[in-house]
Amino acid sequence: MPGRPAPSRRTVLRGAAVAPVAGLGAAACSPGEDTAGPATPTGPVELGGEQEVARGGAKLYRDQKVVVSRAEDGSLTAYSSVCTHAGCPMTKLEGTKLTCFCHGSEFDARTGEVLHAPATVPLTELPVRVRDGRIVAGPEA
Repeated sequence: MPGRPAPSRRTVLRGAAVAPVAGLGAAACSPGEDTAGPATPTGPVELGGEQEVARGGAKLYRDQKVVVSRAEDGSLTAYSSVCTHAGCPMTKLEGTKLTCFCHGSEFDARTGEVLHAPATVPLTELPVRVRDGRIVAGPEA
């Protein structure tokens, strides 16, 4: 078109990158198929041996969607490992940092607190105890 400058390469690429994302809307934040089932146990769930969680460390129990940490004093804390942003079950634990593969939210497995957005709500804390040398999380039956 005469009198109108051609768009720059940057303008064209920026428009191409944004256009597909804009159409995704809620679908991009919808939980995937692996989120079937409740975000927290509905009854007591046996997770593993008490010795599996080292002092100052954490262990992710993927199948049960629970993360357990042990403080330096030996006390245990448990949280649901379902991301509070979009309900995706988290499957990555590095040290005591849980990362959600859906949108990159990060949580502290010792406190449940959000370390990195988009999540803004902490993880749901679960009752946890040791029974006969085994870690059990979730409400009593």
